[in-house]
Order: sequence, then structure tokens, then C-alpha cells
Amino acid sequence: MTTSTQISNGQLFIGGQWREAADGRRADVLDPSTGTVIGTVADASPADVDAAVRAAREAFSNGPWATMRGRERARILHRVADLVREHADEIVELESLDVGKPVTLCRPVDVLTTADQYEYYSALAQSLDGATRSTPLNAFAYTRREPIGVVAAITPFNFPLILSSSKIAPALAAGNVVVHKPAEDTPLSALYMAALFGEAGVPGGVVNVVTGSGPVAGDALLQHEGVDKIAFTGSTAIGRHAARVAGEALKPVTMELGGNAAHIVFEDADVEKAVGAIIKAFVFNTGQFCMGGPRLLVARPLYETIVGILAGAVGGVPVGDPRDPATVVGPMAADRHVKRVEDFVALARQQGGRVVCGGERLDLDGGYYYKPTVIADLPNDSRVIQEEIFGPVLTVQPFDTEQEAVAMANSTPYGLAAGLQTTNLARAHRVADQLEAGIVWVNDWALLDPAVPFGGVKDSGFGREYGPEALAAYTRTKSVVISLD
Repeated sequence: MTTSTQISNGQLFIGGQWREAADGRRADVLDPSTGTVIGTVADASPADVDAAVRAAREAFSNGPWATMRGRERARILHRVADLVREHADEIVELESLDVGKPVTLCRPVDVLTTADQYEYYSALAQSLDGATRSTPLNAFAYTRREPIGVVAAITPFNFPLILSSSKIAPALAAGNVVVHKPAEDTPLSALYMAALFGEAGVPGGVVNVVTGSGPVAGDALLQHEGVDKIAFTGSTAIGRHAARVAGEALKPVTMELGGNAAHIVFEDADVEKAVGAIIKAFVFNTGQFCMGGPRLLVARPLYETIVGILAGAVGGVPVGDPRDPATVVGPMAADRHVKRVEDFVALARQQGGRVVCGGERLDLDGGYYYKPTVIADLPNDSRVIQEEIFGPVLTVQPFDTEQEAVAMANSTPYGLAAGLQTTNLARAHRVADQLEAGIVWVNDWALLDPAVPFGGVKDSGFGREYGPEALAAYTRTKSVVISLD
């Protein structure tokens, strides 16, 4: 590794111990800012996944975690939060190196949010209880909330820390155990966190980390009969497969899938404020953000004005080395993601789209860079509009009425996030109510907090992360009815 941070030589973390893959296989880890190999990690086989699930089952059935009082689990989870803050410099270094995140964003967005998540769920762990129920029966009835068991947490490459902790924190708070399979492109922070769990006092086997490919390690984890719940974030295509597997096995599953959010600018919007939110919504995390705002819908009187402002402003957004504090947009996570963006922009040009800025790779240090791009005038049925690009590309379309804007916003298969810009409070409430999305932002974008749930509708999945809603998804309710006769 070219970083000073140590990650136990990239081994698997199973049953509280570091170990190599059973067959000794390893996989390269690349720095997306240069395209160079920075190290290797163990490439788990189905046998390794089986070992991790068995270790988790042993920890759940015979270890102290599931039966530990919530207040004790809370103390340990709070210690995890403290350790994340104490080791913020190393984690920022790892996440930036592994994912290409600009360091100036990685610290407040990724690392400190992760600490907040463990702190938030440590508080909820102390109040996880049931309720007494009044009935006409001659009986005393009450409910218990119990952990589900072994949770398979499968997470993507774009927000490795946040989208892992959004599953692991509530799962642990409820008394579950976890087998975590991070994305093969970005495994480093998951391994670092495994070490912090041990330091915080999480018992061995409660959190296990298996690094490896989706088709091998990921699918073995999905299919394993010892898994009691699946928590998945990733593409809609793989999510469908995960849902089929869970349905066949009758296992509970939550999944946060793709997104293609619309960002609506009404004629009464504060234009200066709106432009800032528009740019943030589509360049944040180099556009690799399932809740980003890649579809801009603008009231026709403001359309050319907004397009003109974006043409001048977007080119000035600093793109470059993620370790440079001045950088706002870093590289994409892998070359294949850049090629996907190139294909969509080429299609937009073929369909008469007006590329007002960007539209090409940025040749910088051999890394996976693409210039932030704005494309106007595409028809609403274009694949560039309807499909998730997952890169720093913004399409801009005009609308004439509020009803048309809502219809256009809801016209894709996705429903993860949406947003609008208006100074009319009544309109804000009215339109937010009509948008098919799990979270709606008004006059800003990406305002997120562990207390505020998010998740998808339609092809964007089901279930919620964050908030007490997420904690509920990691428990089962048991009713106890005691006869008083």
C-alpha cells in the first residue's frame, strides 16, 4: 500500500480473526486517480463465505451479543463512533485512495457521518422495547422486539463507509450479527472498520468481512441458507436477483437500488440559490450518487437563462487529484464507469442533444476522470433521460406547467429521491406530495442525517435506511399472551 494506514494485509475478517482466503487467491485494489495498483486483498470463495456465516451463527446463538442488554450494546456502539472520529485522518486517507473521493468532502460527508450513524443507533439500542396491548381477552398481552439473526450486508462502491454503516449500525443495535461483503472495487475501509469493531469491544464473530467479487462471494452470501436477512444496496438489476433469492427462501430483505432523480426549478425560484443546488446535486461524488439529481426540469421562462449560467459555471468546478484540498470533483471509481458515461454522452449527441459543457474525458495522471457535463434539449423518452447514467452528467429539459413538471419527474422507472426549487411554500408541499420518491428536498439537495429515513419506490427498491424505520427492519416482533384464568 502507498498509504500509511494499515489494514491487516487485506485479509478476510472471520470470527474475530484475520485469515487468507481458503484457496489463497487475492485481487488487486486500484487507485482511481492514477489507475495504478495500490495493493491486494483476499478474494473470498464460497468456502470463505460459508466460514463467515458459520462464525456469525455461532456468535448469534452462543455469544453474548444477542442477549446483551441494549444499554451494553449502546456503550460499545458509541465507542465505535468515538474510534471513527479518533482515526478520521487514516479513514479519510483510505477512502480517498480507494474510491477517489476528494479529501475535503470525505471527512465531513463520509467519515463523520459514519460516526454519527453509530452514535445515533447506540442511542436507539437503549430504547428498543415492545409494548403492552389492551385486549378484551382475559389475558395479559405484550410484544417483544427480537433480533433476526445473521444479516448479509452487501454494499456498493460509491459510499463504502456510509452505506455499510447504514446497515451494520442498526443491525448491531438490534442484537443481530453481520457478514459484510463490500464492493470488490472499494474494500479498504470495510477492513479498517473490522479492526475498529474489535477495538471497541464488539465480540468476535459479530461482524465478519469477506472481500471478493459479486458473482462469487456476493452470490454465495445471498444464497447461503444460514443467512436470516439480506440488506442490499446496488444496481436495480442485481437487486432483482437478490429479491428473487430472498423470496424463494422466504427471507426478509431490504434494498436500496438505482436512482434517476428529477430536480425541478419553478419560475419563482431563487435562481442563484437554485444553481448552487443544481451543481451540487449532479457533481457530488462525481455523479456516483444514487440520490443525485441528474435530471433538471426548468420552467420555460427560466430555461435558457439556467442553461447559460450552467454553461459558464460548471466548467469552473475544480476537477483533479482527490488529495488536493482544492478539488471538488475527483475521478470515477473505475474505468468501466467512465466508458459507460462516454456511451451515454455519445448517444445524447446522436439524438440531437446539445452538449453545453464538458462531454469528454479529462486526461490526468492516468486516472478515471470525466468532465462534468450538461446536455440540453433531449426528448423525454431518450435513454439518456430514462436510464441511470451514474456519472457527472446533467440533462436539462423545459416544462410549461406544474402538472407537466410532476409528470416528467415521475416518468422514469426510478423513485429514490427528487427535489424542487420554489419560494412558494404551498407549491413546495403540493409538489412534494405528488413526487414518487422516498425523499424530497426543497431548495437544496442531499440534506441527510441518520435520523431522517431514505429509500426507494418503484425500481429504486423497498425498505428504509436511517431513522428508527431502519432499526425496525432488523427486528422481529413476538407477541406473548398470558392467560389470567
